Amino acid sequence: MWRGKRVNKNELIAAVAATSGLSRSDATNAVEATFGAIQKALVDGEDVRLVGFGTFTVARRKASTGRNPQTGQPMEIKASNQPKFKPGRNLKDAIN
Repeated sequence: MWRGKRVNKNELIAAVAATSGLSRSDATNAVEATFGAIQKALVDGEDVRLVGFGTFTVARRKASTGRNPQTGQPMEIKASNQPKFKPGRNLKDAIN
């Protein structure tokens, strides 16, 4: 099904269209809507739990002090939110 070791969004859309019987346009809308819904939930501070697949969450990184690798000078690293994904058991079992 997949051409190489990486799958891009267009290849994912093509696979969804092929396996679901949707037109390419409908599959594009479905994939885009799924990504958008996950993103909106994370922005709103919610977790997205897809039983058997995994859980998307947002982790808060505290501000810290690091070093500039070129100069060695200390620099402040701002606090930020980081998206996280924890695979579910079915996904883990499928790839092992």
